[in-house]
Amino acid sequence: MKRYEEKYAEWAKKVTDPAVKADLCKLAGDEKAKENAFYADLKFGTAGMRGELGAGTDCLNVYTIRKVTRGVADCMAKKGYRTAAVSCDSRNCSDLFKRTVAEVFASRGIKTYVTRELMPTPFLSYLTRYVRADIGVMITASHNPAQYNGYKVYGSDGCQLTDAAALEMTDYIEKVDPFDVVTGAFDDYLAEGIIEYASDEITESFLSTVFALRNDTAEGLSVVYSPLNGTGYKLVPEILRRMKVKELTIVEEQSRPDGNFPTCPFPNPEKPAALKKGIEYAQKAGADILIATDPDCDRVGTAVADGGEYKLLTGNEMGVLLSDYLLRVRKEKGTLPPRPVIVKTIVTTELVRKIAAPYGAEIRDVLTGFKYIGDVIHKLEVKGEESRFILGFEESYGYLSGTYVRDKDAVNASMFIAEMAAYYKRRGKTLVARLNEIYAEYGLYEHRIISYEFAGADGNARMKELLSALREDLPAVIAGSKVVRTVDYLTQKEADLPPSNVLSFFMEDGSQVIVRPSGTEPLVKIYMTSAADRAANERKFAAIQGELDARFK
Repeated sequence: MKRYEEKYAEWAKKVTDPAVKADLCKLAGDEKAKENAFYADLKFGTAGMRGELGAGTDCLNVYTIRKVTRGVADCMAKKGYRTAAVSCDSRNCSDLFKRTVAEVFASRGIKTYVTRELMPTPFLSYLTRYVRADIGVMITASHNPAQYNGYKVYGSDGCQLTDAAALEMTDYIEKVDPFDVVTGAFDDYLAEGIIEYASDEITESFLSTVFALRNDTAEGLSVVYSPLNGTGYKLVPEILRRMKVKELTIVEEQSRPDGNFPTCPFPNPEKPAALKKGIEYAQKAGADILIATDPDCDRVGTAVADGGEYKLLTGNEMGVLLSDYLLRVRKEKGTLPPRPVIVKTIVTTELVRKIAAPYGAEIRDVLTGFKYIGDVIHKLEVKGEESRFILGFEESYGYLSGTYVRDKDAVNASMFIAEMAAYYKRRGKTLVARLNEIYAEYGLYEHRIISYEFAGADGNARMKELLSALREDLPAVIAGSKVVRTVDYLTQKEADLPPSNVLSFFMEDGSQVIVRPSGTEPLVKIYMTSAADRAANERKFAAIQGELDARFK
């Protein structure tokens, strides 16, 4: 009997949860689906774990949630940790999983603070720091489609686990049999006080802390906002009201939490389709700007009125605009610190270096994952230099200005985007106009991301095989341009960065290609850069993609 068949038989015998039992019945007649559900245990890594909802060892359900939480709790016990913070987003089963996590922690004597309702991921980071918890857990699959959910683990500093900490925790998790995890009831633990709801005062503290970072108001600005049926539905409108926006319109169909995301099947503000409904509202209202946050409110997408249309700004473009604005406005107000620091990931635009140079700002590169940006903040804090931190951002629409959390924060970013748009509106410009000025001064940097999906057991094996083959046969020429430098982040020793499964190719004509398997989805992501004129950039991207299709399709 194959491994997946043995596991399925075990679960069929031991599962008592009605919902999981029903899912097992659905798998009974579908061997391929059964194999995909049980061929492996859901991987726990530095980003926690993420997977499709359903029965199986490779899916998210109350049993896999109990297993990983018991492992986390056992690791905590070994270290003498006694306190945890837990929250969740708007996804299906998120509240159930939040309560399950809290029950497992409480059963092990761990004092657990839980949010009364769904809250943004950055709030979990703030809560962890505020209550001085040893561990934080956020139930979220960020911007994934509706069938997904996930589990993120944070350290006491409010930053996602380091590689070493995640690896150590994995050892404990792998020893747990989910069917051996027995707990009491959430409400009983609540009555005992071992579980406690986070107070409203903490929410107000979070909002006040974000608001205190402002440089100005957003008076005179008309904004349409969509939480994409996620956790931003309360805090983002509140921060925009405090910023005194002139008009604030909420996209009604996406205004309330809904894990099915009925009007945006892919609730990712990076995707134009996710902003379609919001743009309709913006056109009707004649708004200056559309702001949309993903389900756990740590990423933000923006569309700006531009000549009767609405232009969607990329994560790189917004990062450049925010860097330029924050350096500019803080210099104008006399609040720019000496030797300011901006942190970006290795797959994020190089244009920001040119933006930073006139201000004497330092650009620090980190691996993909906001925890690495959080680590830079921590290192500055240890030196008493946290005031040097101006902005951290990544091309995937994550931004943070401030040191109060250690993760990207769309509440914070929405505030600064509105402030910045109002600043330029008072000067007769849009964000698009300012971006074009930057391009005219420094060059037209354009970026594209393409992905290749490798789902299931067969897909996972093929992805590893293709990446191995690429390393064994590194290209000397890409899209007609000589490769002048290759960086393999698994083996490189030039930068002080941990090993990572990323390859970066720099070409003679200034173009760049970065190949990186996603840490949370069955994808290989390709990041392309070209810095010629628009037509030449398009030709370059088409040529690069053609060569990559031949390798990865």
